[in-house]
Amino acid sequence: MAKFKKTAKKTASAGKGDAQAQAEQLSKSLSESAQQIWLAGVGAFGRAQAEGTKLFEGLVKEGLNLEKTARSFAGKRADVVRDAVENRVDQARERATDTWDRLEKVFEERVQKALVKLGVPGREDLKDLVGRVDTLTAELRRQRGGKATRKPAAKKASAKKAATRKPAAKRATAKKAAAKVPRKGAKKTAS
Repeated sequence: MAKFKKTAKKTASAGKGDAQAQAEQLSKSLSESAQQIWLAGVGAFGRAQAEGTKLFEGLVKEGLNLEKTARSFAGKRADVVRDAVENRVDQARERATDTWDRLEKVFEERVQKALVKLGVPGREDLKDLVGRVDTLTAELRRQRGGKATRKPAAKKASAKKAATRKPAAKRATAKKAAAKVPRKGAKKTAS
C-alpha cells in the first residue's frame, strides 16, 4: 500500500503539471481564437466600408427595378379597371336610353288613345283630308277651265276687317270723347 501511495503522488504531481500545461495551452488557443475572431470582424468591417457603398447602390437599383415592375403592374391593372368602368357607364347609358325610348313610346300610345277617344283626328286622318282637299281643288280648277278661284286668304282678310269694324254709333262716341280731351300742345281759348 505504501507503494501505491508513492505512485499516486507521482501521478498526481505529474497530473498537476499536465493539467497546468493543458490549461496554459487551452488559454493560449482561446486567446488565438479570440484574436482571429477579432481580426475577422475588423476585416469584415473594412470590407463592408469599402464595398458597402457598392452594395448600397446595388440594393437601390434592385429596389428601383422592383418599384418599376410594381408600377407597371398597377398601371396595367388601372387600365383594366378604367376600361371596366367605362364599359359599365356605356351599358348604363344604353339602358337609360332604352328606358326613355320605351317610356316615350308608351306615353305617345296613351296620348294617341286619349285623342282617339276624344274624337281628335290623328296624323293619318289629317294626311287623308289634305289629299282629298288637294284632289277637290284640282277638280274645281279643271271644271272652271283653269281659271284661278278667289284665294281663301283674301276671304279671310275681308272677314277679319269686317269683324274689327266698330258700329257707327260706337265710332261717333269715340270721336266725341277724343275731341273733349285737350291736347298737350294746344292752347286754351277764352270763351
